[in-house]
Amino acid sequence: MSAQTVFVTGATGYIAQHIILQLLKKGYHVIGQVRSVAKGEALEKDFSDKNFSFEIVEVLEKDGAFDVVLTKHPEVTVFLHTASPFTLEVEDNEKDMIIPAVNGTKNVLVSIKRFAPQIKRVVVTSSLLSAISFAELIDPKFRGSEDDWHSVTLEEGKNGDLSAAYPASKKFAELAAWDFVKDEKPNFQLSTILPGSVFGPQAFESGVSNLHLSAAMVAKVLKLKRDDAIPDIVSIAIDVRDIALAHILAFEKEEAAGQRIVGAAHRFIYSEIVDIIRRNFTEFDCQLPPTEKLPNNFYDKWVKFDDVKSRKTLGIEYIPLEKTVIDSITQILDYNKKHG
Repeated sequence: MSAQTVFVTGATGYIAQHIILQLLKKGYHVIGQVRSVAKGEALEKDFSDKNFSFEIVEVLEKDGAFDVVLTKHPEVTVFLHTASPFTLEVEDNEKDMIIPAVNGTKNVLVSIKRFAPQIKRVVVTSSLLSAISFAELIDPKFRGSEDDWHSVTLEEGKNGDLSAAYPASKKFAELAAWDFVKDEKPNFQLSTILPGSVFGPQAFESGVSNLHLSAAMVAKVLKLKRDDAIPDIVSIAIDVRDIALAHILAFEKEEAAGQRIVGAAHRFIYSEIVDIIRRNFTEFDCQLPPTEKLPNNFYDKWVKFDDVKSRKTLGIEYIPLEKTVIDSITQILDYNKKHG
């Protein structure tokens, strides 16, 4: 059992809560950053573990946001930065999304260097969209890997729609982290995590009432009717429990230091989720729209994303997509039965 203390930003987040659960099970002490006392106390109640505590940092992108809490906690040796702003109500791409993401990351690293030289490992949550575009995702000629960066420019991120602004926020925040390490040469080693669409159950049942955007993609299948068109969605997915473990292994494993770790477990189209639900929850069989059987070589026409290095570094046996969907829907149905 390890007595190390890990600091986790964005502790109320979908991925972060799973990270904290797994850290506590492994015997770590965890300090979670939240934006209010109420949110911190709610987490204390959910985790119900003496090794969890919280600190309030209301505005992550504010200069010196973490100076006080890091000075207060010299026992912290690992820092996981999972927090990142995201909203569908964006008036100004740069002001509302890109700058908060970039400055939030920079401020964390500056504070660590100045006030927490004992921290040796830092892990930053990025996104697969930091490496690959939506267009490349379905381009059979594209060959991607952990070494790639999304082609979006800062100007495109500032002036485009959400499909440009969001990848730009992830790309330039991650670049800011790597540039900081290169230029400032801090005591810590950096790893970044690049998950695809994150699916899977919530860490706590209470989270079902406010699903994370990607997790809601699975839940929305239950609202489809027989004559509805199945959404034309293609993506790469990973179970939230696997991506949480990836964050932990990223600081536990020496070979993960200095690496971009991709979480790209399963390629899928939306009709596959529909089929999984139909097979395992027969009460929805007549309700759901029909799907076509995919040819055996269907994914041969898709992008080839080479994540062999990430898989080898982590050594994770990824949870099958079917189990991810079953666990998600089971939790949702159980919640609905209890709460109407």
